[in-house]
Order: sequence, then C-alpha cells, then structure tokens
Amino acid sequence: MTEVSSLTGRLLVATPALSDPNFDRAVVLLLDHDEEGSLGVVLNRPTPVDVGDILEGWGELAGAPGVVFQGGPVSLDSALGVAVIPGDEGMAQGSRLRSGGRDPVGFRRVHGAIGLVDLEAPPELLAAALGSLRIFAGYAGWGPGQLEAELDDGAWYVVESEPGDVSSTKPEGLWRAVLRRQRSELAMVATYPDDPSLN
Repeated sequence: MTEVSSLTGRLLVATPALSDPNFDRAVVLLLDHDEEGSLGVVLNRPTPVDVGDILEGWGELAGAPGVVFQGGPVSLDSALGVAVIPGDEGMAQGSRLRSGGRDPVGFRRVHGAIGLVDLEAPPELLAAALGSLRIFAGYAGWGPGQLEAELDDGAWYVVESEPGDVSSTKPEGLWRAVLRRQRSELAMVATYPDDPSLN
C-alpha cells in the first residue's frame, strides 16, 4: 500500500446505515492503516471509570472528561494512550520540549500532532509536552482488506481529523460535530435522527 492510500490519522465516521452496535454513531481515529490491516480507537465512547482509578499518575494528565474511553470491541483489558502535542504539527512551539527536535521519550507520533503514549513510561516524563491525553480501553481492528470492504459497502465516511477531536470535551456530540464541519453533503447527515422510526 502506498503512503498516499494510507488512511492513518483520518477519521472513520459511521454512516447511519452501519448496523454493528459496536460502531453505532462511532467516530474512529485510525492509528494505523496498511496492507496488513487497520487499527483505531473510538473517540466518542466515554465510560464512567476515572483514569486515575486504573492508571496511577496518568489521571492528572487526562483531558476532561478525565475518564477511560472504550476504544473498541477488541482487547478491552488493554489500555492505549493517545495524545496531542501542541504546536505546528508538534515541531514549532513544541520543539523546545524535545532535544534535537525529536519527540519526547514515551511518545510515538502517528499523524501530525497526534501520537501514542507509552503508558509504561513515568507520566512526569511527558507531563510538560502533552497538550491533551485520552486513555482508551480496547481498540477497533480490521484484518487485511476488511476495512476496504466496509468502505466499499458504504459503512463509513472517511474525513480529515483535527487534533481537537482527540480531546473533545463533549465526546457524545462528536459524531454530529465532525459531520457538521464537512463542506459537502455530509454536513446534512448530521441532522439524521437518532431513531429514524420516530420520524
């Protein structure tokens, strides 16, 4: 797969026709997409569990709401940290936080200013560099060609992500918000009723 066709860093927005309850009105940030498959996290599924209750030291760094998010149906007993480093793609203002312009220890850039956080690293190593942090229990995964088949079936809209999507303070409204900002007919989909049978 060429770099141009990779969807890494983009959002998958569930279409109203998607029938899988795991992804009803889901907004998924793709963290990896290549010929071997795809991996992402659902950005709009907060749980009632505080980050500090399961990951000591990380609770203070988690953005509001400071809860764990259900990242998807796979490996719910594992945790992924996704963060944004502020600045021009993490290189302008943030470069002073890194020696030689490199990313901070414990941070692996995925796309633009968005990256994965090593939750085994001491939180204080990253505290000064992170603009926002979300912790996800589990993830969404697709085998080789599986996501492409779902895209062909019209299950997902693919749109550009913005760093603020990761740290939205109103994650329950993210599906509508992402669709509304599109400069196409997709903006109209945001008005789709929660239960079309009541229309």
